[in-house]
Amino acid sequence: MIRTNNLKKVYTTEEVETTALNNINVEVKEGEFVAMMGPSGCGKSTLLNLLGLLDNPTDGEYYFFDHEVSDYSERQRANLRKSNIGFVFQSFNLIDELTVFENIELPLLYLGYSTSDRKGRVNEVLENMQIMHRKNHFPQQLSGGQQQRVAVARAVVARPKLILADEPTGNLDSAHGDEVMNLLTELNESGTAIVMVTHSPAYAEYSQRIIHLFDGHVVTENIKEGFHV
Repeated sequence: MIRTNNLKKVYTTEEVETTALNNINVEVKEGEFVAMMGPSGCGKSTLLNLLGLLDNPTDGEYYFFDHEVSDYSERQRANLRKSNIGFVFQSFNLIDELTVFENIELPLLYLGYSTSDRKGRVNEVLENMQIMHRKNHFPQQLSGGQQQRVAVARAVVARPKLILADEPTGNLDSAHGDEVMNLLTELNESGTAIVMVTHSPAYAEYSQRIIHLFDGHVVTENIKEGFHV
């Protein structure tokens, strides 16, 4: 599904050049659950942004379903993202002025689904996520765990092949964090590939493989016993 070849990202200002990622070679297969770990500033979120086609690398190659996409334009990246990738963020990124239903519906509006198709898909996800009773509430009326549940629902409503999660439990207590991790596990078991950035060793253990980054490099990979890449 995903393969990078010597991926590099450099940020340049008038005074300084910072190498955020250097010679990154990673692969994610369809249906795999991968966790990325490392200290703050090591390049985890930068790599997630590149994998999610939110940014282009400075150098190297990125293959998404065997298509080399490293030099795609923003329009090309956006088209690829819309139908293939869902995002879950630490800060939920819900729109306060929209109801739960409307927040989840948003990706389907961008994809041009009909009103009846949107309603059917959103209601299905609301049921699956056990938040149907909250569909007319606004984000500020929900707990943190409920908001993240809505964010996960929004990420999966278009049935993407890949979910990218950047510290999805970072703003949650342990009970709500466990709840979100169980949701991600269920999605993965249904066939969705997941790449998750986390600082938590306990939550990383939900994955099948852990990639450790340090100073913009992949330093180790731990594969769970019984799982083969």
